[in-house]
Amino acid sequence: MFTNKHIVNTYNFLVVAFVALGTLSTAYGLAIIGSTVGQPNFYTYFDLATADEPGYAHTTNIIGALNGVNSAGAIIGCLFSAWAADATGRKRTMLVGCAILVIGGALCAGSISIGMFIAARLVAGIGAGILAVCVPMYQGEVSTAETRGAMMCVTGVMYAFGYTFAGWMGFACYFFPADSPSATFAWRFPLALQCVPPLIVLAGSKFIPFSPRWLLGKDRREEAYEIVKHLHANPSDPQHIAARQEFYLMEKQFEMDKQYQPRFLEIFRTKANRRRSLVACLLMWGDQFLGIYVMTNYGVLIYASLGLSGFKPLLLNACWTTFTIIGNIWTFFFVDRYGRRTFLLIGACGCTTALIFLCALTASFLGGTNGAGLNAAVFFIWFYIFWWCFFVDATQYVYVSEIWPNHLRSQGTALGIAVFYLASEVTLVGAPVALNDIGWKFYLVLICPSVCYIAAMWFLFPETKGRTLEEIGSLFGDEHVASHWYGISEEEKEEIARNALKLTKSGRIPDEPYLRPPMNDAEGKDGGEKVEDVGL
Repeated sequence: MFTNKHIVNTYNFLVVAFVALGTLSTAYGLAIIGSTVGQPNFYTYFDLATADEPGYAHTTNIIGALNGVNSAGAIIGCLFSAWAADATGRKRTMLVGCAILVIGGALCAGSISIGMFIAARLVAGIGAGILAVCVPMYQGEVSTAETRGAMMCVTGVMYAFGYTFAGWMGFACYFFPADSPSATFAWRFPLALQCVPPLIVLAGSKFIPFSPRWLLGKDRREEAYEIVKHLHANPSDPQHIAARQEFYLMEKQFEMDKQYQPRFLEIFRTKANRRRSLVACLLMWGDQFLGIYVMTNYGVLIYASLGLSGFKPLLLNACWTTFTIIGNIWTFFFVDRYGRRTFLLIGACGCTTALIFLCALTASFLGGTNGAGLNAAVFFIWFYIFWWCFFVDATQYVYVSEIWPNHLRSQGTALGIAVFYLASEVTLVGAPVALNDIGWKFYLVLICPSVCYIAAMWFLFPETKGRTLEEIGSLFGDEHVASHWYGISEEEKEEIARNALKLTKSGRIPDEPYLRPPMNDAEGKDGGEKVEDVGL
């Protein structure tokens, strides 16, 4: 009796959640600067002018630089991942990213000058960029087609926890006595906490398996096969039929991909790959221009500009980041049911609508005394957050990673994430200056590209839900797709199951129905290996 239903086991979920601790630290490091700029002692220590004081223009340049160099470091990390994730493996590259992030976080917390702080943000950005590429890619490669969206959404959930942790730490430390000899604790301690999650990942690294698809690419089939069986084990499937089917499809595609060795800049050489590259770049550039980093990193400044003072901007910032956890958990449960493209379109339309209303309200009431109008602007910030965290936040990391074939996934994912951080150079560096100089008009810089992005998404983005990583290539026009799982008949699935049962313990499909090819002397003397008895 064959079964085609894949059920996530506890080990698989724990592996996915554990590596996502790295992205928790990535998100925390991105968001904590938003709380840092809300701490009065931060300005005092570095001799920076606060809002409405002479010299605040210089302060906005410094704040923009702190975010800009972090994004620049992330781009470097993405480029490193494009090579290292294939050369040394997803696991090892993630561990390198964690180590760099620990160093960068420690330097941020210990900064004694603004120059040192900027340099530390660069280092932390490199680690963040490495993890932003490798973690969702790894999660997708250890998941099944039916659960991949949810498993990769764990990255989005951890991002939400990172934002939330940063928001509440900033709010709590606001009340640290300003006249204390250790007043810098109010911003140093939250920065230091960035080091904790990657340290946990490094400490538990031996429990993280290698990506089976990477192992298969290195011809370490037996290891890959055992990992797939372990990841997809189920008490109701003692013969590991589901895992065998997964590996069977993986191996068929790998054997075909070996004929197409990647060349330099392979992601731009074929029509299918150029379309993937265009989609990945449009996705991540467009999502950045929806304005999420502006809201995340400068929410405190935006609330202050709307007339809120004291601890209130920090409190509202902490509250909305907490709300993102609910949204990302929603995505975890429903993105595999309704689809990536659907979620992205709904989210982008909602965010753009919220920005339009926010722009109009800010233009009408900013600097005035109309409390109702300013409160309405705050409402639409929350309205924006709803659409982002329920539909876009986690989904983007799923989509940008899964559209690439196995042998190009690290390069393609790195391209998309690098473009995301490149776009953030425009939004994050320009936002504090623009909000101070041109006010509501800055929102037009976000709205106009977002409208174009929605149109491009409608025409160019295919739906990928329910498909194996190996068969997604057919959506982009790949000619070398070895097998399909999505939409095939039950009879065809039964046939795949029968073929999958012929796998040997080494993870190889034998040339003959029940006998693998003769071994050489180095492999053994029995001349062959019988397939496991699976009760056919």
